[in-house]
Amino acid sequence: MGRRSSGSGDPSSRSVAPIRHGRLHSSHPVAAIAKVLAAAVAVVAVSSAAVGAFAVYDAVSASGPGIHLAHLAGAPSVKAAPAVGPIDGEVNLLLAGSDTRTAQVGYQTKAELAGSSGAGNNDVTMLLHVSADHSSATVVSFPRDLVSIPLCGKGISSAMFNSTLARGLSCTVQTVEKMTGLSIPYAAIITFNGVTGMSNAVGGVTVCLATPVKDDYTDPQLNLPAGQQTLVGDTALSFLRSRHGVGDGSDLGRISNQQVFLSALTRKITGEGVLGNPITLYKLANSALSNMHFSDTLNPTTLVSIALALKGIDLHKIVFLQYPTVADTADPNRVVPSTGPAAALVAALKADQPISLTGKLGRAAVADPTVASPAPAPAAPAPTASGSAAPSVAATPAPTSIALPSAITGQSADQNTCTSNK
Repeated sequence: MGRRSSGSGDPSSRSVAPIRHGRLHSSHPVAAIAKVLAAAVAVVAVSSAAVGAFAVYDAVSASGPGIHLAHLAGAPSVKAAPAVGPIDGEVNLLLAGSDTRTAQVGYQTKAELAGSSGAGNNDVTMLLHVSADHSSATVVSFPRDLVSIPLCGKGISSAMFNSTLARGLSCTVQTVEKMTGLSIPYAAIITFNGVTGMSNAVGGVTVCLATPVKDDYTDPQLNLPAGQQTLVGDTALSFLRSRHGVGDGSDLGRISNQQVFLSALTRKITGEGVLGNPITLYKLANSALSNMHFSDTLNPTTLVSIALALKGIDLHKIVFLQYPTVADTADPNRVVPSTGPAAALVAALKADQPISLTGKLGRAAVADPTVASPAPAPAAPAPTASGSAAPSVAATPAPTSIALPSAITGQSADQNTCTSNK
């Protein structure tokens, strides 16, 4: 099984190839969050045995030399990880899912590789933000079709966001740094192969389908009936890559479909004893980490410390959301940032408090009618772009979360949702 494309440095050292797309326009996100919740998870057992630490070290060592990140305003400070224990302060970690077919199982012929090769495109990009007090985590998904963004910190560009990885992981990091105002010291590239191994390692992930999911554009093709479906191996990969079979057929629908899956995965990992099973943790760590290319700021000890920072976060304080966008008036197939909601999201991330959503679920998600919805947590008014919260009329208890504008879609990990194609 191939693991990654040749070359150990930042892809920015190579010339930029034209952006090409085959039938499949997606990448795999599960290794993204699963990586954090798995690698993270992988080390929760470290306190009781060295098995988890060895597993992470073994997998990371196999991933090759790290990528050196260039940043907008110099390198952000990287805290030395403690020998044992959670990392100090907040964590900002970017995960780019490459759609490259190079060295990926099932893609051998010239025609199969024509869709994407080399560094590939970042068709899935997620930013994990863990608060400084380790009480909450936010995962922001960035649409692949974003335009009018500050590409690599070089000003406004009409290039699509998913072209940044072809210019190097640093370009993707810098673009997200500019869009969020956050310093992102940690990053990794993930390829297709990890999805199959990750889903197998946890014995599959059971998701709710409100409607049948059929997609002839994935490989293998999807033809799943409505109801509870346990997704394993290549079927899980196709489900996460599906665009035509979920929501309205757009990339935005696909993002919310991924959030349904990732929330279910999070609940399984935290609720079925996975955290205390060194054998399963080893499989998770090895499946995820051996299929990733890390920045040189991520080493085994740092991964362990980030993992431990995630250990005690309540499910309702783990929020998956989509970076807010609106349709591009110049091209209906592209989206641009929604200025007001995006500014509120940036301010909330900088405020470093738990986030709560007031808007709808994503385009491909509906509430699971068989499960009672969790009671919403008290929320503070959304901060302004300057970071200050709107004043309240009467004195209220200390806020437990910041409410985002209703235009921002997503869900928390404790919400049971179903995928829908309507």
